[in-house]
Amino acid sequence: MAEIAVKFLLDKLAPLFENDLQLLRGVREEVIYLRGELERTRAFLKVADALEDNDEELKVWVKQVRDIAHDTEDALDEFTLLQAHHHHGEGLYGSIHRFSCCIKNTKARYRIASELQAINLRIRKVCEAHKRLRRKVNNAADQNSGKTWGCHSGEALLLERTDIVGIDEPKRQLVEWLVKGGSGREVVSVAAMGGMGKTTLAKQVCNTAEVKKHFKISAWITVSQSFRLGELLKDLVRQLFGEMRRPVPDGVDSMNNYQLKKLIKELLQKRRYLIVLDDVWHLYEWDALKYALPNNNSGSRVLLTTRNSEVASTTSLESDGKVYNLEPLPLLESWKLLSRKTFQGNSCPAHLEEICENILRKCEGLPLAIVAISGVLATKDKRRIDEWDMVGRSLGAEIDGNDKLKDLKKVLSLSFNDLPYYLKSCFLYLSIFPEDELIEHMRLIRLWIAEGFIEAKEGKTLEDVAEDYLTELLNRSMLQAAATRCDGRVKNFRIHDLLREIIISKSRDPNFAMVVKEHTLPWPDKIRRLSIHNTLQNVEKDRSVSQLRSLFMFGVVEMPSINALFPRGFRLLNVLDMRNVPLCKFPVEVVSLYFLKYLSLRNSKVKVIPSLIVKLQNLETLDLKHCYVSELPVEIIKLQKLRHLLLCFIEVNQDNIIELGKLQLLRRLGIIKLRKEDGKALCSSLESLTKLCALSITSVEEDEIVDLHHFSSPPLLLQRLYLSGRLESLPHWIPSLHSLVILCLKWSKLCDDPIIVLQDLPNLAHLELCQVFEGDALCFKAGGFKKLKHLGLDEFKELRYVNVEMGAMPCVEKLSIQRCHLLEKVPSGIEYLSNLQVLEFFDMPEKFLRNAQNVEYWKVAHIPEVYSTYKREGWDVYVGIYAEACSRIYNLRLGIIKLRKKDGRALCSSLESLTKLCALSITSVEEDEIVDLHHLSSPPLLLQRLDLRRRLESLPHWIPSLHSLVFEGDALGFRAGGFKKLKHLGLDEYKELSLKVLEFFDMPEKFLRNAQSVEYWKVAHIPEVYSTHWGEGGWDVYSLDSLSEGEGSSCPSSIIKSHELGNRWK
Repeated sequence: MAEIAVKFLLDKLAPLFENDLQLLRGVREEVIYLRGELERTRAFLKVADALEDNDEELKVWVKQVRDIAHDTEDALDEFTLLQAHHHHGEGLYGSIHRFSCCIKNTKARYRIASELQAINLRIRKVCEAHKRLRRKVNNAADQNSGKTWGCHSGEALLLERTDIVGIDEPKRQLVEWLVKGGSGREVVSVAAMGGMGKTTLAKQVCNTAEVKKHFKISAWITVSQSFRLGELLKDLVRQLFGEMRRPVPDGVDSMNNYQLKKLIKELLQKRRYLIVLDDVWHLYEWDALKYALPNNNSGSRVLLTTRNSEVASTTSLESDGKVYNLEPLPLLESWKLLSRKTFQGNSCPAHLEEICENILRKCEGLPLAIVAISGVLATKDKRRIDEWDMVGRSLGAEIDGNDKLKDLKKVLSLSFNDLPYYLKSCFLYLSIFPEDELIEHMRLIRLWIAEGFIEAKEGKTLEDVAEDYLTELLNRSMLQAAATRCDGRVKNFRIHDLLREIIISKSRDPNFAMVVKEHTLPWPDKIRRLSIHNTLQNVEKDRSVSQLRSLFMFGVVEMPSINALFPRGFRLLNVLDMRNVPLCKFPVEVVSLYFLKYLSLRNSKVKVIPSLIVKLQNLETLDLKHCYVSELPVEIIKLQKLRHLLLCFIEVNQDNIIELGKLQLLRRLGIIKLRKEDGKALCSSLESLTKLCALSITSVEEDEIVDLHHFSSPPLLLQRLYLSGRLESLPHWIPSLHSLVILCLKWSKLCDDPIIVLQDLPNLAHLELCQVFEGDALCFKAGGFKKLKHLGLDEFKELRYVNVEMGAMPCVEKLSIQRCHLLEKVPSGIEYLSNLQVLEFFDMPEKFLRNAQNVEYWKVAHIPEVYSTYKREGWDVYVGIYAEACSRIYNLRLGIIKLRKKDGRALCSSLESLTKLCALSITSVEEDEIVDLHHLSSPPLLLQRLDLRRRLESLPHWIPSLHSLVFEGDALGFRAGGFKKLKHLGLDEYKELSLKVLEFFDMPEKFLRNAQSVEYWKVAHIPEVYSTHWGEGGWDVYSLDSLSEGEGSSCPSSIIKSHELGNRWK
């Protein structure tokens, strides 16, 4: 991270030398010396940053360099700030003011020169240590190469056999991939973040009898971070000769890499081999090894484990291999592992369940984390809830200070230590966000740019480079994609809770960032970034934060003025993020923050932006989304560095349309309430916005014409275009948008088929058309839409026929057809869409659905997920469903009808992925059709409402685990039809539900006899238990036979309300 600080400072020094030499009298020599020393130091810092954790002296030196860079940056910014605020005016007053400023400038130069002289004395001492440390690092590298902890990480941290749970399915799949398939050499990769059990899984796979029998020769190579090709090749030679029970030839130790590869290739050429490459970090490691592994057409395999998904995908693509993305353990398996390690296989005591569940949530299914933390918990007194609670609440401190967790910290830290220098600050930056916060993709990019973390690259915007950084972090499994957009782009990220604890610890040490929440550590002397979570109570009053560069507020519900919070101010602030803070007025003190680059007031109640905002000449991002701002001051156009102006939409008039063209760095723009007569002015302004990547335009009314035909040169960088309004014809410039990825047209009502024009867009991946075409036929021509992945057709009111020619839309994965009420048949030629994964129909006519399910079924039989859906009382109802389709549902409530018994297993599999589901209703296709839900191993634990209609063979075994389930009215009813063969009731498992009423209606005689006799003890805790059936005249008849073995009526007359019972359970 020190390298980033030095790089940032050098970037600031450059313009001073180019533009402000006349201002540097008195400080010039000091700055020249400082700049030279920093440039010489920067290269070594790239190495030192990676090694400082293992060398205390090096760690101190890096901190000293970082502090010098920060102090120098502060001094120069103070000097720049003084110059920026000198506006002299005219006449006598101006002359006097100019003279006064000259005196002040002289004093300022003297003060700055004194500060820089002191800094130079510090850097001379640091540079003396630099030479000695460089020799020390070089010597250590020679002595310890190949002997680092990382070399043995696979073996040292291998989970024991008793620690293995949830491994059966991945093990089965990997064995199948290894022993079956083609005769060519294939690479089978296992990808996941550190600690997921990749090495353990690979060991288990290789030890199966099937794999041992299939391969004549095998070897295991642990690659690790300390990759030394020569040593790995020699190790492989020794293993292969050992497998063949032959002595290793003399001279192997003296062979060069080429000779070793040639020898290995000769040994393997005529044998079916399995080589395991464990813990591969980078592609160059595979590239260096692959030429020693011949493609001998014998069915040989390479099993590769990696944290880097790019390594996995690239190596498998090269060889037509496979990638297994190892998933975290589901909650049920996590509980098994925790119980096995903490309670020696016994169940968790009830009083510790909530604490253990919270700890498991933080582990997020990471096996190594569960095992390591279980080792800590096993030492705690099970009677001391406070000790267990402390572990759960202070997991970060435990990871830092508990010896039992040191291996866990090492595994997780390995990924961080392997990051290139330019990604370390970017990743540490995530420590400012609260636990479980979903981090918006573009928000993070804009923040990184404002902080100066992104290095400019020729031919790319800063946003493009930041996208590359994010992709690399994703590939390295450092970030997890939480949600994706319709075009496949990642919308939100999250970070594993334990990895977050690691970076919070790392960010605190170099004063990178300070997080203030309910329980916080003492504040350091100097703070560069401050993140306040939930409360302002722990913000130290009257604290000097003059060096503060970034301020964030998360979940703060009260908001005093910034001046009251920090009365001494922070004039050097770059980033101020106050989204969701209940501000009612724009904080006017902000306009004095000359260096401010990023300002977010999103989701506040701010209504007016003052014209004084023009003073923020360095502002790059202004986020006003979901504020009450209805009008922007005209001065906004004078902010020449503004790259991102974020509003929900701009309501246009003739004046502000013309002014829009002056915001030439604008990248995203949304326009609403556009009138036809404003089209020409809008086109004129848009031609100036050459950086525009996303454009949304909505007309004032559905039938208002959107006139966009006045473009001579549209923004050619457009990637996303949304047009809502009547179009007389498709704009002539749309075919020239070769960068367009998403196109959504609504209310266009065109007379001519738009498909003919749109099909040649070279990069279009997502196309949605709603009320776009008034013709009766659509035709998708061969060769059209070459990259399209998602097609949606909605409300084509006259559409009767859709034809897909062979070779059209070769990449399409999802097709959605909605509310096309005259369409009677599925698209002709849909059978040619070989990559189609999902076919969705919404609110389609009955005849269309009958054809799709019967005479035209063969056309869609190759598609994994085909379903029809409609809305009913707020539920999503799936009809005639292939149960696998449920895996794509992200709604909180789901209703399924016409379910068949044979679909039960597939439905259970899909329901396991719907972890957010809170309400579920299932009805079978017929009254006597069995609803088979016994294949659910990990049900949605957030379920609050469960409605199972029709026949059950027995109550699903997983219902007792639904601790969130709510029984309205404290009543449970069993009705006729659904339980005709039910013989036993296990309500002893449901005592925690606190039932007050248990009703049986028209249940079989044998069931009632069991409930009254041998199973009575199971229901004895329920105050009101009774049986009832329909009598003559529609009466509710209550059995006179007491369920409590003759102790009187089981149902007091005060609760008999036949109309309520009939309505509730009918």
